Amino acid sequence: MSKNLVIVESPAKAKTIEGYLGKDFKVVSSYGHVRDLPKGDKAIDIENSFKPTYEVTSDKREVIKQLKKLSKAANTIYLASDDDREGEAISWHLKEALKLDPAHTKRIVFREITKSAIQAAMSSPRDIDVDLVNAQQARRILDRLVGYELSPVLWKKIKRGLSAGRVQSVAVRMVVEREREVDAFDSKSFFKISALFNVEGRELKAELPKKFESQSEAQSFLERCLGADYKIENLEKKPAKRSPAAPFTTSTLQQEASRKLGFSVSQTMTVAQKLYEAGKISYMRTDSLNLSNEAIQGAVNEIKASFGEEFVKTRKFKTKSQSAQEAHEAIRPTDFSNRGAGKDYNEQRLYDLIWKRAVASQMAEAQLERTTVTIGISSTSEKLVAHGEVIKFEGFLKVYIESSDDEEPNEEAKGMLPPLNIGQGLNLDHILGKESFTRPPARYTEASLVKRLEEMGIGRPSTYAPTISTVQKREYVVKENREGVERKYTELTLRNDQISTASKTEITGAEKAKLFPTNIAMVVNDFLVEHFPNVIDYSFTAKVEAEFDHIAGGGQEWEKMIKNFYGGFHEKVEATEQISRSDVGSSREVGIDPESGKPVIARLGKFGPLVQIGETDPDDPENKPQFASLKTGQFIENITLEEALELFKLPREVGTYKDKEIIAAIGRFGPYLKFDDKFVSLPKDADPLSITEDEAIVLIKEKEAADAPIYVYDGQPVQKGKGRFGPFIKWNNMFINVNKKYDWDNLSDADIVELIEDKIQKEKDKVIHNWEEDGVRVEKARWGRHNVIKGKVKVELGKNVDVSKMTLDEAKGLIEKNTPAKKTRAKKK
Repeated sequence: MSKNLVIVESPAKAKTIEGYLGKDFKVVSSYGHVRDLPKGDKAIDIENSFKPTYEVTSDKREVIKQLKKLSKAANTIYLASDDDREGEAISWHLKEALKLDPAHTKRIVFREITKSAIQAAMSSPRDIDVDLVNAQQARRILDRLVGYELSPVLWKKIKRGLSAGRVQSVAVRMVVEREREVDAFDSKSFFKISALFNVEGRELKAELPKKFESQSEAQSFLERCLGADYKIENLEKKPAKRSPAAPFTTSTLQQEASRKLGFSVSQTMTVAQKLYEAGKISYMRTDSLNLSNEAIQGAVNEIKASFGEEFVKTRKFKTKSQSAQEAHEAIRPTDFSNRGAGKDYNEQRLYDLIWKRAVASQMAEAQLERTTVTIGISSTSEKLVAHGEVIKFEGFLKVYIESSDDEEPNEEAKGMLPPLNIGQGLNLDHILGKESFTRPPARYTEASLVKRLEEMGIGRPSTYAPTISTVQKREYVVKENREGVERKYTELTLRNDQISTASKTEITGAEKAKLFPTNIAMVVNDFLVEHFPNVIDYSFTAKVEAEFDHIAGGGQEWEKMIKNFYGGFHEKVEATEQISRSDVGSSREVGIDPESGKPVIARLGKFGPLVQIGETDPDDPENKPQFASLKTGQFIENITLEEALELFKLPREVGTYKDKEIIAAIGRFGPYLKFDDKFVSLPKDADPLSITEDEAIVLIKEKEAADAPIYVYDGQPVQKGKGRFGPFIKWNNMFINVNKKYDWDNLSDADIVELIEDKIQKEKDKVIHNWEEDGVRVEKARWGRHNVIKGKVKVELGKNVDVSKMTLDEAKGLIEKNTPAKKTRAKKK
C-alpha cells in the first residue's frame, strides 16, 4: 500500500499526475463534488444563521467508501482539487466526509499539470482556505434560497415546472430586453456614395465622408458631378502600429473560440478541461491576464527560434477586474515549444488558438503606414476620400489576428493603393449612390452574452458556461439560425455622364446561432422585474458577486451577507400570495374574431404559446374554444389579430397524393404534413400556410424513400436515415449509428449484417444480470454507470456502484422504490 494518497477531481487528472509522482504515491479521483445540499426545504436552517446540512450524494457513496478505505491506510493525504473556490470546497467536503485527521491532511494547489508544478506544490502544502470555502458556500446557499423560494411562486402564478435563479434570470433578462430593442427599432434609410477610378489598370475606391438622408439628396449630388473632372488634392501618410491582445482569460477564450472555431461556450470549456488535465495548458478558469516570468521566457525562446529577435517584445498585462487574482495566470500552453497538442481535432484547434494568442502577446507591434487620399471634384466643393494601409513590419500579425463580434461591414477595410501623386488626374469609372438602412442592436450570441455578463460584473469564470447552458436547457432561451426576409433598395449610378436608377432586392435579418427568448421567458422576466426587482437588477447582482469576493478575501462573514439579502427577499415572496394569476401577463386579449364575435386570446398553454377563439363556458360544454399554436418568432405580447386569425387556417388541406389527403399543421414540435399515417416535418423555409400540393408531394416522396427498407434481416426490415447524431440504420426498433468506416451512400448487404450483429453483441455484453422470469435486468450504461430495468422503469445507478453481486431482491427493491404510484382521479358527481 502507498504511504501517501493524493485525491483530485477527475480520473484524467489523476492519471496525468500519477505519472509525475513516485511509487510512494497513489493518485485517485473523487469524480467532482462528493457532498451537496439535499433536496427539500430542510437543507438550510434559516433560524440558525442559515446553517447548511450536507449529505453525500447517492452516486458518490461508493466513491466515499473506497476513499475512506484508502485514506485509513495512508500516512498522509494530499487534497489536490482545483485552485479556485469550487476546488477549495471540494477539498473541504472531502475532509469532512472522510473525517480526515488535520495532522495528516495537506492541501496542495497548482495552475498547470506539469512535473515541475506538481513537485513545487508538494513541497509547499498549506491548510484548506476557509474563506474560499465560505465564499463558495455563500453562493450555493444564496442560490438555493432564491431557487427554492422563487420557483414555487412561478409555479403558482404562471406555470408548473418553471425555475428561477439569481444569475440565470439576469441572463434571461438581457436576452429578453435585447429582443424588445430589436422589435422596437425603427430602421431608417440613407444613401452612401462610393466612387471607383481606374489608375493605370488598377482600381482606386473612394467614398464621400457624409451620408444623405434621402434619395433626392443623393440624386442631387450625382447631378453636380455630371461632366466633372477629378484629381488628387492631398496625400497624407502616417505611421501607425497595432498591438497584440492579452493572453486568454476564460471569457475571452469562450468568445474567440466561438468566433474562430464555431464552438459553443460549454464545448470550449469541455475541450479546454481535457487539455488542462492532459497537462497541455494552464488552468482554464481564470480572469487574470498575468503570465509568469517562466512562461514569458518560454514564449520568448519560441519567438526567437521561429521568427527572430526583432519579433520579441515582452509585456505584462494588467487585469482590469478588481476580483481577478494576479497570482493566477492567464490561459497558456505549459510548454511553448509544443506547437501542437490534443488527442482529437477539436482539442488540436483549441490548443492552436491558445498557443498563438499567448505567443503573440509577447511579440512586437505590427508597424503600418496609413495613407489618406483626398480627391477633389471640379464641379462641387465636396471631396471624396480613399484610405490605404501597408504593413511595413508584421510583428505579432505573423502569428495571430483577433476577431470581433462587430457585425457591421468594416467600412475602413484598407488595402494597398496604386501609385498616386498630388495633382494627378483620375479617370472615373462610376459613382454609386446605394440605399442602406440603419441596423437594430445585434442579438446576443453565446460568446457576446458572456462578454456582456463579464462587463457588468455578473458571474465569474466558473459560472459563465453553466449559466448559458442552464437558460437553454430550461427553454427560456433558444439558440437558432433564422431566415432573413427580402427587402427592396435603390441604387443610383453615374456612368459615362448618365445617371440611372435601379430597384434591387437583398436579404436582411438573417441570424446565425443567435439567442432568442421564448414566450415563457418574456412572461417570467416581466413577473420578476415587477415583483422581485432586486433579484434580477444588474447592479445588485454585480454587488452580490463583489460580496462573494469580499468573503473569499476574509473581509466579510458569509452569514451576515445572506441575512442582509434574505429578509427583504422573503417578505416579497410572501407578498406574492396576494397576486392573482389573472394579473400575470401570461395571457392577452388580441381582439375580436369577426366571424364569431368571440374574443381572441394569446396565452401560455400546457405545451407552449397559443391563441384561442372563445372561452370555456360551463353552461355550454359543447361550445368549446378553438386553439392554434404560435409559430417560431411570434410572441404573446405583440401578435396582432390578423396574425392570430391566420393561424386558425391550420390545419389546412394542401391537396391529395395517392387519393389520400395531405394536411398541413403546426404541432408541439413545429410545422408538419400529415399523409396517411405518416408525419413529415417541414423544413425551416417552408410555411404550412402557403406550401403547395407539389411541394408537399416532393417532401412526402423524400420521406417514403428514406423510410423504405434497404434490407431484411431476420425477417425484420432495415431502414436508413440521418439524425441528430449522424447517419444510422434502424432495425427491430434499434437505432444503429453508422460510423465513417462505412460508405454511407453505398452500404452493402454485408455492411448492414455486420452493423446489426455488432450491435446485438454489444447489447448482450451490456447485460450484467438478467432475471428473465421476473423481467428484471441490470445493464452497463455510459461513463461507468449501470441501470436496473424492468419494462419501462429504468433506475440509473451512480458511478462506481458495484452491481456484480446484486441480488434479484435488491434489484426489485430499487424498481419498486422508483416506480411512480398510479394517480386516481376522484369521480365527478
